[in-house]
Amino acid sequence: MNNSEIFQLSEKYMPGGVNSPVRAFKGLDMTPPVIKRGEGAYIYDEDGKEYIDFVGAWGPMLLGHKDEDVINAMKEALDNSLAFGAPTLLELELAKFMCKTLDNIGMVRMVNSGTEATMSAVKLARGYTGRDKIIKFSGCYHGHFDGFLVSAGSGVLTGGIPGSAGVPKGSISNTLVAEYNNISSVKAIFNAFGQEIAAVIIEPVAGNMGVIKAEDDFMREIRALCDSNGSLLIFDEVMSGFRVAYKGAQTLFDVKPDLVTYAKIMGGGMPCGAYGGRREIMEKLSPSGPIYQAGTMSGNPIVMTAGIATLKKLYNNSCYYDNIEKYGALLEKEIRSILTEKGIKHEINRCGGMMTLFFTDSEAVKTYDDVKTCDIDMFNKYFSHMLKEGIYLPPSQYEAMFLSVRHGEKEIEGFAEALRKL
Repeated sequence: MNNSEIFQLSEKYMPGGVNSPVRAFKGLDMTPPVIKRGEGAYIYDEDGKEYIDFVGAWGPMLLGHKDEDVINAMKEALDNSLAFGAPTLLELELAKFMCKTLDNIGMVRMVNSGTEATMSAVKLARGYTGRDKIIKFSGCYHGHFDGFLVSAGSGVLTGGIPGSAGVPKGSISNTLVAEYNNISSVKAIFNAFGQEIAAVIIEPVAGNMGVIKAEDDFMREIRALCDSNGSLLIFDEVMSGFRVAYKGAQTLFDVKPDLVTYAKIMGGGMPCGAYGGRREIMEKLSPSGPIYQAGTMSGNPIVMTAGIATLKKLYNNSCYYDNIEKYGALLEKEIRSILTEKGIKHEINRCGGMMTLFFTDSEAVKTYDDVKTCDIDMFNKYFSHMLKEGIYLPPSQYEAMFLSVRHGEKEIEGFAEALRKL
């Protein structure tokens, strides 16, 4: 079966033919490639076409596809069993490694996804503080938990959906929305509800409205507001953790979060997530404390094995991050040069191996409102052209593209060559 036949049949058995909305290429006049295999910086579809991959499974494949060390470790673990639902040495090994090598992580709880990590961290913050309200930021996407689907980015923004059907008003009544990189909006909320706010949750490097880094002063003032009001600060590092630096985006700021959420890269491509933070907060989780959270597959031995192999390899090879920065900077330079020569208005935001090309007249893209000025028709033209030229990109103006350690000069030139034909 070819790409088209598979996708048409998929639409009969899965809503929209997919298990996550962005994969459907909604709004684009084309059938999405059905991916069969990957190796290094490349993926191949069911029609046999090769693509240079700048999606990387939406971030997890920092080591590239089919990393030999990760695959071999998983094969060895498969000889023991797929799952136990019981304590294992592997989950201890990964938890201990994270606590020893990451900043501000005294204890950690394993889960199965980024959504599960963020929703659990918010529950923990509410239980710890005895408060109900949280502050999130417009354009930040923290998963599909009901309480987060207000002014969210990612697929919600791509689809033009203000929230989501099926979310009761009561589920979002305690979610307060501030503007990213606008401290006045945060102060106004604290002035009105300060003693009711359990936590502020933020992507320190937003990736779901396109890549936007929080400004230093903005982050410092949020920390101060949390401290003065007895609220917790949660960094959502599901996307930026282990990517912009091994220790994540918090290394970019002189700010310490109380809780941090992880996923994507930490599972090496397997479904994995975690949340961690100060010991006195984490010990409030059941069975040590009164805040209940559980998961049958949490700490799965195969997933833990992939996580251990991935994180140890990243931690022991700091040169990987230097190379990703080198080729990320080269890619950014090439794109700017080519589009400027063509007279196509654009702006590029990049943080290490995360990057978004915005088709906009704005001189800078720093807020959700800035993002919404983008020329979607121009993006669709660009995306369709690049895909036909063998460059696999996120099918949305509002997402990040990702580099892996397997991207080099050949892959950057391949991207540039395709873009010159636009």
